[in-house]
Amino acid sequence: MKEKRVVFTGSATAMVTPFTGDGLNLKTLDQLVDYQLDGGTDALVVCGTTGEPSTMDISEEAVVISRTVERVGGRVPVIAGAGSNDTAFAVQSVKQAKNLGADALLLVTPYYNKTSQQGLIRHFLTIADATDLPILLYNVPSRTGVSFTAESYKVLAQNPKINGVKEASGNFSLLAHTRFLCPDDFYIWSGNDDQVVPMMSLGAKGVISVASNIIPEVMVKMSHLCLEGQFEDASKLQIAYMDLIDALFIEVNPIPIKAAMEELGLDSGCLRRPLWTMDPKPRKALRETLHAFALLP
Repeated sequence: MKEKRVVFTGSATAMVTPFTGDGLNLKTLDQLVDYQLDGGTDALVVCGTTGEPSTMDISEEAVVISRTVERVGGRVPVIAGAGSNDTAFAVQSVKQAKNLGADALLLVTPYYNKTSQQGLIRHFLTIADATDLPILLYNVPSRTGVSFTAESYKVLAQNPKINGVKEASGNFSLLAHTRFLCPDDFYIWSGNDDQVVPMMSLGAKGVISVASNIIPEVMVKMSHLCLEGQFEDASKLQIAYMDLIDALFIEVNPIPIKAAMEELGLDSGCLRRPLWTMDPKPRKALRETLHAFALLP
């Protein structure tokens, strides 16, 4: 089988979705895309966890994907979140993303109605049969209640459309076993901003980052240092930004990142319920951290 081409290396931003009270603010979306491109980000992910897709209908997702693709204009890959705990609906979503010009797909594991490892494999193979776009699996058991095993990755890695996985389990044993069992063209990306360097030291190709919504240059530099084998310098950067990264997860994502963007004058739109604005105490702590990193005057 021909070696699969990696979808991206470096840092991809997990974009927020700028909601209004009753819809989408497309002008703001354009501005956020421009901010990321100016910051040198290597790829954009829309309608992923940070974009609150569970509160969007499929027509709204279509608008966000198509607008982002149009604004990017081929300068970086646009990866569309299209996962679902309903296999048939996921098939519908990936076909839509393809038609709208997305370059790749991000597919989270089924959640709530958790399935077996065999169910996971069949779910993703069914979706792969419905598209010719490269697929990034998304493993985030803290949200879904289910995790891939390295053995399941080994099976899925044989499919030419499955490019790899956004691995957000924090399980380094799983990462090491996956690297051992899977071919080199089953690519891995960190799904956790606080684990970029250690994961890349084990062969990950980069990060899908929440923090890069406000510090795209930092996340690009950190990941590119790793790609260049400069792990000591990358580690210093990872450690230096740990307080900020921690502050961006002081409450459930994307509540803090949207609050941080608001503090910095980056319009991120409102949250959709059931998500709610930050309580005053963590908001104050977040603001103090932004000051400490000289992001606020």
